[in-house]
Amino acid sequence: MYKSSREKMVLLQLKGRFIHDSKVLEAMSMVPRELFIPEAQRELAYEDYPLPIGFGQTISQPCMVAFITELAQLKPTDKVLEIGTGCGYQTAILAEICMEVYSIEIIEELANKAKIRLKNMGYKNTHIRNSDGIKGWKDMAPFDAIVVTAAAEKIPQSLISQLRIGGKLIIPVGILFVCV
Repeated sequence: MYKSSREKMVLLQLKGRFIHDSKVLEAMSMVPRELFIPEAQRELAYEDYPLPIGFGQTISQPCMVAFITELAQLKPTDKVLEIGTGCGYQTAILAEICMEVYSIEIIEELANKAKIRLKNMGYKNTHIRNSDGIKGWKDMAPFDAIVVTAAAEKIPQSLISQLRIGGKLIIPVGILFVCV
């Protein structure tokens, strides 16, 4: 049931609109979004809108996850920092594409659940930390890309300083996405 819904999502919501990166499309077709949301809402897993995951947070809509991932232009050798782990869905998408994903979640319960979920799903290239994402993860820098999943008022210098030369920072600032 979910596999055909996932395939339809990739075809109609992503490929049919604006996502062209084959690595992103493949990752989105492989990661079971239904495992990242509460069981009572799983029938909505492949609708193109955010869904609540608890603690006043949501899992981003599939097209937004794909859009952010495509903007990052990731390579298999990349090391990525994600700010805002949430349930771990974007983390899993990133982990399908690149070598290592370091993800920071400020809500301890979400960080712990995402860590367990990703481990149980077999991801060995994800690292979750409960912390304030604005600080980044200095001891693992530099990163090839930094993906921020929550809107910021301005671009944090603390994150820019953790990018490798030529790296990309994808961050929503106000109502715009900025790719630095």
